[in-house]
Amino acid sequence: MSIRQFSIAEWDAIMTRLEQSPISYGFPKRVYGSALIGSFNIRKLGSDRSRNERTWQFLACICRQYDLLAVQEIMDDLSGITELMKRLGAEFGLIVSDKTGTFPGEPGVGERLGFIFRWSVVQRMQVATDITYDRTKVLDILNGNLTQISSAFQDYHKKLQDYENGKRKTKPNVKMPVFLTFIRQPFCVSFRIVGYPGTEPYEFMAVNAHLHFGEYMTDRRQEFNALMEWILSRIRENDRAYYPNFMLLGDLNLDFDSPQNDRARIEEYMKTFNDASGEEVNVNFPFLDIHPKQTVHFRTNARNDETFDQIGLFFRKSGLPTYLGNATMGRKERGPDYGVFDFVRLFDDALNTRKKLADMTNDEREAFYSRFEHKVSDHMPIWLRLPLPG
Repeated sequence: MSIRQFSIAEWDAIMTRLEQSPISYGFPKRVYGSALIGSFNIRKLGSDRSRNERTWQFLACICRQYDLLAVQEIMDDLSGITELMKRLGAEFGLIVSDKTGTFPGEPGVGERLGFIFRWSVVQRMQVATDITYDRTKVLDILNGNLTQISSAFQDYHKKLQDYENGKRKTKPNVKMPVFLTFIRQPFCVSFRIVGYPGTEPYEFMAVNAHLHFGEYMTDRRQEFNALMEWILSRIRENDRAYYPNFMLLGDLNLDFDSPQNDRARIEEYMKTFNDASGEEVNVNFPFLDIHPKQTVHFRTNARNDETFDQIGLFFRKSGLPTYLGNATMGRKERGPDYGVFDFVRLFDDALNTRKKLADMTNDEREAFYSRFEHKVSDHMPIWLRLPLPG
């Protein structure tokens, strides 16, 4: 069954509504003296033929607001991201990783990770690399957990035999008791944001990650914990690290459907890193807090029930906002501040004039989501505003 995309008249209504009240939907405003950094999982951004003209225009309208944007789910076919970059123009640069998540020539849905950046605000520096655990680290993990790993593979082997003998319908996954390697390797690029003359720039490694969603919650937490450990271990290397500051941007697939419980658990875990790192390292995930101008946590998926997408700051030098400053976010026009562009509410207000999303039946709601979750995205873009240095 083909999905009915928004018509030209519907897109006109959407854009008119956005122009009338961009701030009410969290659309990030460009403000002189500040830099906008963000993350956007654009669902299966592959062929340039996969979306219609007005959808490409809308995606470009979003991306144009940012000075540095981490993009997830760029497919192996680069014609779609190329189409997007053509619409953004020469003012913007792009760097993408190779395909990760599948071995070349073998089945699976691999993807690329990319950064779009505005040349006039953000300078790309020398380093671009994947993040991996090397062989020695993996061998150490294997050696220290042989019993648990052996038990996991015995269980997998039994289920695999059942699958091959027709006793189960789906091929099983291994429920690994420990982390070995990333399903999709995070992509790390060095950038610099220059401020006013005579001031020290923000220099940092930007990490773009699309962590494992997976069948098992333990897989998600293992990948998140491993990435946190990698970043903080790199920062602890002091003068050997290219930059002592990191920004983690991406779809981290954190289980955050119950903020009261999940936030406390995740924060407690992060504090162990803070304690181990020493006072000179600051760790701040603003989206784990309720924004001062909101009454509930921001949600980042189209269904408005999860906060999968995150921005994390890890830094030694002053100038970037600490977690203590999250309570005063948004007080100054130039920042710091953070938010989500809620295009789902925009679509609801612009198109559902007779019956709002909240009043729809489950079937009606699913039909509405289907019109944009694949063609726009099932994730909403998030942003962090930083005042320029100085």
